[in-house]
Formats: sequence, C-alpha cells, structure tokens
Amino acid sequence: MTFLPIVERELRVAARKQSTFWLRVSAALVGLVIGAGLMILSRLGAFGASVMGDALFGTLTWLALLVALSAGLFFTADCLSEEKREGTLGFLFLTDLRGYDVVGGKLLATSLRVTYGLLAVLPILAVTFLLGAVSGAHYWKTALALLNALFCSLAAGLMVSALSRDSQRALGATVLLLLLLVLGGLAADGLYSEVKHRAFKPLLSLASPGYVFGVAGAWGRNPYWLALGLNQVIGWTMLGVACLVVPHSWQEKRHRPKVSRLGYWWKYGGARRRRALRRKLLERNPVQWLACRERWQANGIWVLALLVAGLLVGFVVGKAPEEVWNSWGSLSWVLVGLLYLWIASQASRFYIEARQSGFLELLLVAPPTVKEVVQGHWRALLRMFGVPVALLLLAELAGGCLAYGAAWGNAGPQEWRHLLAFVTAAASTLGTLASLLALAWFGMWMGMTSRKASLATLKTLLFVKVIPFLVIYFAAMYVTFLVIILPQISKMAYGATTVTTASGSTTVTFGSSAMMPAMLSLLMTCLPAALSVAVGLAFLAWARHRLYSAFRQQAARDLGAARLGPAPVSAPPRPVPPRPATPPPGGR
Repeated sequence: MTFLPIVERELRVAARKQSTFWLRVSAALVGLVIGAGLMILSRLGAFGASVMGDALFGTLTWLALLVALSAGLFFTADCLSEEKREGTLGFLFLTDLRGYDVVGGKLLATSLRVTYGLLAVLPILAVTFLLGAVSGAHYWKTALALLNALFCSLAAGLMVSALSRDSQRALGATVLLLLLLVLGGLAADGLYSEVKHRAFKPLLSLASPGYVFGVAGAWGRNPYWLALGLNQVIGWTMLGVACLVVPHSWQEKRHRPKVSRLGYWWKYGGARRRRALRRKLLERNPVQWLACRERWQANGIWVLALLVAGLLVGFVVGKAPEEVWNSWGSLSWVLVGLLYLWIASQASRFYIEARQSGFLELLLVAPPTVKEVVQGHWRALLRMFGVPVALLLLAELAGGCLAYGAAWGNAGPQEWRHLLAFVTAAASTLGTLASLLALAWFGMWMGMTSRKASLATLKTLLFVKVIPFLVIYFAAMYVTFLVIILPQISKMAYGATTVTTASGSTTVTFGSSAMMPAMLSLLMTCLPAALSVAVGLAFLAWARHRLYSAFRQQAARDLGAARLGPAPVSAPPRPVPPRPATPPPGGR
C-alpha cells in the first residue's frame, strides 16, 4: 500500500488547479505594487530609503500575518464537516485508511495555495534586507513566524471541522478559537501587569502566534524560540485531536431527547416564538420567514453589540485614561472585521443551503416572483441584524469621537477639535455602513454563484473589502503626501510661511500648527471613507441588478449542472480495418 495515498492524490489535484497558480501570481503582484508605490514616494522625497524599507517590510508582513491567520477560516474550517454533510467521509473509512491519512490529505490540499502565496511574498521582503532596513535574523525569524501562524490557523480549522457538521457553527467556532489563541494570552498578561502595576511579562502570551510575530524583530534576549516551540506543540496537538476524532465523528449519532430539545430551542426558539413568527411572516413572504427562523445568529450579534456598548459606557463612566482610548482604534478594527465576516457569511449561506436541500428548485416553480424572493431574503437579514448593527455603529461613532479627541490632546481650539473628531468618526462610520450593505447584497449574489459557503464568504470579502481597501488607502496615502509636499497647498492648510533672505533666495517653512495632526487624521480618514462609500454603493447596485435580472437563469444553470453532472467524455472512434481491394472484372 502506498504511504499516505490521500496526501499524494490531494497534492496532485491541488497543484493542477488554476487557483493555485493565480493565487501565487496575485500575491506577488500585490507585493510588487505596494513596493513600487513606496519607492515612488521615496523618490518624491517623502522619506528616505531606510524608512521606505521599514514601511515596506511592516506593510507586507502585517498583511501576510492577516492572510495566514484567516486561512483556517476559509480553507479548513469546513473541509471535513462538508464531507460529513454530503455523506462521503464514511466511504474513506471503509478502506484501510486511518484518521491521519484523511487529515493530512486535507491539510496539504488546503494549505498548498496559501503557502505558495506566502512564499511568493518572501523574495519581495528580502529587498528590505538589501536596503538596510532589517537584519538577516529579523527577516528569517519573521518568515518562520508567518509560517507558524499559517500552520496554527489551519490546524485550528481542521480540529473544529472534525468536531462540527454545520458550516456556520464551524466558522464561528474557528473564529472564537483563533481569537482566543492569538489575543487571549496577550490580553490576560496585559491585564495582569496593569493590575499588579508591573512590567509586561509574557506567560500565556507565549502560546500566541501574534506574539511570536511581534518579538521576531526585538533586540536582545527574548523568548522567541520558546514561544515558537510552544506554538508548534499546540498546532500539532490540534492536528492530533482531529486525527483521533474524525474516524468516529462522521456518523450521525442519535441525540438524547433533552439535549435535542435544548438545541432546537436555542436554534429556533420556543413554541410561542415560532408560532408568532410563522403567523406574522409566512403569509407575507415565505422566503423571509424561512431565512430568519434561526435566532442564534441574531442572538450572537446582540451579545456582541451589548458587550461593546457596555464596554464603552464603562470607559466613559470610569474616566478611562488616554492609553485606553488609544487602543480603542485597534479594538474597533477587530470588531468591525468580525462584523464583516458575520454579515458576508450569513448573506451567502441561504442560497447555498437552498440549492443543496432542493428548495431553490422549488422556488423556480413557486408563485413568488424573483423580486419577492430577493426582497424576502434582504428583509430577513434586516430583521436579524438591523437593530444590533445600528447599536454597534452608534458605539463606533461615539467611541471614535472620544478616541480622536483624546489622541489629539490640546491641538488647536477645543471647538474645532471636537468638530473635527466628530466629522472623522462620522466619516468612518458611514464607510462601515456602506461596506456592510455592499457585503450583504454581494454576498447574496455570491451565494447564487458559489457551491461552498466558505468560498462564497471569501470571494465576498476579497472583492468588496480587501482589494478596495488596499487601493483606497494607498491612494489616500498618496494624496496626503502630495498635500504635505506641495508648498502652496501646505501653506493654505498648515500655515506655511515664505521667508526671503538677504541674498534674495526664498524658502518655505511650515508653521508649527497644532492642528496638523488633526488635519492629517481628517484627510487620512475622510478620503478613504468617501471612496469606501462610493465603492460600496457601486457593488450594492451591481449585485442588486444581477439578483433581479439573472436569478432564474443562474438557478436553472446550477440545478441543471448538478442534475446532469459533468458531460461524459466520448470515446474515440474505433479504427475501421482497411477493406481489400476489389479485383478488376475479368482480371486475375
């Protein structure tokens, strides 16, 4: 028997996929574009070569870390649970295969594309070593930290997938596990140091892939290798758990009545709630009733909104110091990222499950029109997420105002400072709202055109947020630097003065305006927010038009392809044997 047969087969299949090639090329192109942009800014005089190297290294490594940590969400969190739902995982264990064969094959098949993409960025990072921005040890330690973060993320997704069957629960559990793994130890050690009024001492932080990445470039003695080894132990432990669990978790086990009733109550609510919802929505729009039956999604977003609002009220009442408000921006980024993932996943999930259950085929012959079907799904999303998302946006607006006001200190008059803080926070909140609306509508269309929920969520986030985010913020950075460099614009904005010396030469000196940090923050926030609103509305209009105009055609095409399967390959015609020549009449 061949050693690790599934591993060999999955590697061959993954290596032949076009996505493997294009992901590698796309990662290299992103690195080249970012590097070229920073080099242009360096040539314009914005900063020197060493500063440009630091900026390039920091930008690319942080982007690579985010990609590595999110790989488990989109590539491994649903790989085994999908096989369970389709009933194909049990066939593998009718042979001599073991759990490590299946888990190893899934790990290598799902990690090949993202690993190639990560390796494509490493040569571009090496340019910063030639510029003198980083040392050789810093470069190689960072590369190992990125590979370690990728391995831990994939292992966490595989372990959750081996224990789960539902795609949404697997995705949510993977998010919680990665947050606990990456931020839990850092938060616990930081809170302990604040309570004890002592310097930060890593203990639980050693288990965090983020901490390994953070100390890769630290000078002097640090626990980098100890933390890296502990991360590897945790990652291999999660893989071992997946190998032990997957041979026994593919069967649908009979639940106990009490546990089954409790799970059903948590998912759909009590009998009174189900009856009231059915009476209110079923006759109005059956699609809306079907899409918002599950209440645990709405309960989860309500819990998140109330926690954020309570945390903000606690900071205000307790008169939190400036350091706390400085960290509000990072917390807001994490919460908004979770909200983006939540909305994109839920928006694309309904049509994928409808296709798998046969409900989409029923919709094609049912009385509701396409507009009623699409509007029913949209109203269900509003019913589940409208109020808690509005509460989160209000918390973001209030927290942004207080955070910007604390960050700018005594910059300029108090009235202008408060006004600029409100305008900046309002622009950021409007950008978030436009992105959420675009993710909802574009995710609905991706659910119609994709076969997997994880793939639909990934494409939604990639096209609506990731690619526009890179383009918009680099464009905003260019505009900001041009505003600072051009003397006339700088004179009008920041009070630059022109001084003529005795020799007749003219120099431009920038005034030490206290409002410069506020104006820079206003420009770097409002311009990307305005562009984000424009891009979000464009994606919303395009996806809405496609849903209304091509819903039935796309559904019929998918159902026809699923029913007929791939076209059979016709066998080549059999060769016809040559016929003997007929002798001429009267001849021999």
